[in-house]
Amino acid sequence: MKHQKIYLLFLLTLIGFPFTFAQNSNVSFLKPFDSINKSRLNTVLISESILATGALVGLNQIWYADYPKSDFHFINDNSEWLQMDKVGHFYSSYHLGRFGSEMLEWSGASKHKQLVYGSGLGFAFLTAVEVMDGYSSEWGASSGDILANASGTALYVSQEIFWSEQRITPKFSFHTTQYSNYRPNVLGRSLMEQILKDYNGQTYWLSINLFSFSKGSKIPKWLNLALGYGGDKMIAGNVEKSTPFGAKKTERYRQFYLSLDVDLTKIETKSHFLKTFFSVFNTIKIPAPTFEYSANEGLRGHILYF
Repeated sequence: MKHQKIYLLFLLTLIGFPFTFAQNSNVSFLKPFDSINKSRLNTVLISESILATGALVGLNQIWYADYPKSDFHFINDNSEWLQMDKVGHFYSSYHLGRFGSEMLEWSGASKHKQLVYGSGLGFAFLTAVEVMDGYSSEWGASSGDILANASGTALYVSQEIFWSEQRITPKFSFHTTQYSNYRPNVLGRSLMEQILKDYNGQTYWLSINLFSFSKGSKIPKWLNLALGYGGDKMIAGNVEKSTPFGAKKTERYRQFYLSLDVDLTKIETKSHFLKTFFSVFNTIKIPAPTFEYSANEGLRGHILYF
């Protein structure tokens, strides 16, 4: 959980990069080149290097500077937070890689270079963070985190190789919960902190584009079926560390969701600004009617769930 802000800062800065330039340029600036443009390529490479280095230096000063170093070591945190943090790694790695690839596409780089260098951005950045963890006596590298990072990158790359499009997209949604009141230092005080820290309010989705799997049908190209995963009543990473409500500890449980969604990238438009806008915000699940199942609550429906 300690790295969530750094991940989000790097991700938001990276995906906001095209808009920053577009403010002082014609919107056609956002149109990708058909062949390599060295000026754009240098802009992408330099910007990504500066952002990644700045994020890692900042992380070192914020988290590691006050703790002693150690020999490189691993820890096993795979049972914590009902694996919500691992799903978060999967989500972050996928989208960091996707945006890295799309930025290289914007510069006119070949598909091969987009997949090799661009899509590996998320895995490389998140792996660097794990190395820093491994040399800190307070924490340690996590094999589960590394596997989740690799899985997120693999989801993007495999779809590009086999389908030449993204038919399955990881997405995120959030709602506030009561649990931040019990441990605001861990689960967040402000709304922004809670979005980053409170796993009880987070839901991660695999949003599946229906038209892509049944081309030629009358299904709208933008309509998706979304499968979601979440957890509830998590006050700490492990059950034995949970803060008790009264005389007993919280009984955490997993939640599974079925909902509808919109693939914004499948909305047809000739505007490159809108295409970029849709690509950026296709990271977020659209509120929609949803079925939820859990062992504790059984099956129930939500008119709108986010």
